[in-house]
Amino acid sequence: MAIPVVEPERYAEQLAAKRDYLESTFAAFKPPALEVFESPPGYYRQRCEFRIWHEEDDLFYAMFEVDPENPKNKRVIRLDQYAVASERINQLMPQLRKACLESDELRRKLFQVEFLTTLSGEALVTLIYHRPLGEEWEHEARALEAELGIMIIGRSRKQRIVLSRDHVWERLEVDGRTLHYQQVENSFTQPNAHICQKMLSWAREVTAKQQDEGAKKDLVELYCGNGNFTIALAENFCRVLATEISRTSVASANVNLEANGVTNAQIGRMSAEEFAQALKGEKAGRRVAEMGLDDYDFSTVLVDPPRAGLDEQSCAQLSEYAQIVYISCNPATLADNLTILTNTHRIERFALFDQFPFTDHCECGVLLTRRDV
Repeated sequence: MAIPVVEPERYAEQLAAKRDYLESTFAAFKPPALEVFESPPGYYRQRCEFRIWHEEDDLFYAMFEVDPENPKNKRVIRLDQYAVASERINQLMPQLRKACLESDELRRKLFQVEFLTTLSGEALVTLIYHRPLGEEWEHEARALEAELGIMIIGRSRKQRIVLSRDHVWERLEVDGRTLHYQQVENSFTQPNAHICQKMLSWAREVTAKQQDEGAKKDLVELYCGNGNFTIALAENFCRVLATEISRTSVASANVNLEANGVTNAQIGRMSAEEFAQALKGEKAGRRVAEMGLDDYDFSTVLVDPPRAGLDEQSCAQLSEYAQIVYISCNPATLADNLTILTNTHRIERFALFDQFPFTDHCECGVLLTRRDV
């Protein structure tokens, strides 16, 4: 893995290269003009993790650069600052290192540090050790919390010590509204909050015609995580049914619905595959009964799958909806899925969200409408 080198003066150039790549990759589908959403060129990641490297009396943050010709060869890269990470993380990196250098209890067998921050400056720091943590560690960690104005979690084998709380509260500004999100340690959240705001605004815009038609229908969302899109899109639909397999994410999503006053959405703990079976009547049970699937009139499906994309069966399920909003973190699997989906749907909107500047990563958004609609 190459560590991104942030060169703000080259940002327009790297963004143009991504645009050209997507336009070439998807040319066969004849999509509309690509909408491009820029990121700040640096200080854009609200969460990062670093190995802690010990050398005699010193310790420092490290990442590894892998030799592509021999993956077993890894070069340790020392990082005193990291221009990819948020300004808050960069502020904390030297302060935390200094504290660990001055305390044998905090530094001993410290293996990894994970930062989770917000646009407003909240910070949750997880310190991961190769040893049990006791009262002395907790005493010094609490003092460090107070000194740095952060929250700390200590982890080691079969141990998780939460000193204050295990989450931060992110506030995203979307179309003139402030949306509140509980983001829990060690759970998936969108790392680039600046781009996340633009993604949510775009998704709201492409589904806004649900409001204009006067007779709103329902949205089903697969892989909903902590309710990131659910909360932003709820007012565009009569009802929302969102599904997610992670217990932690489902719990967080329910907290976020309440925090934002969303009363027309329900979160079901179920995989996308199980949900497809439930829709076909092939799966029953308490969780299926609680969803009340017969009461919904779905017009739109939003899917935000992992890098592997969707299998053929899932694509077939999506093809039954009038409108598909597909958020993709992997253009290759998106192209494979569109080969199937465009048999029944046409591409109405196509977007690039530059989630990770100065990397090859491309986050895409596609709106598809069924051809017989």
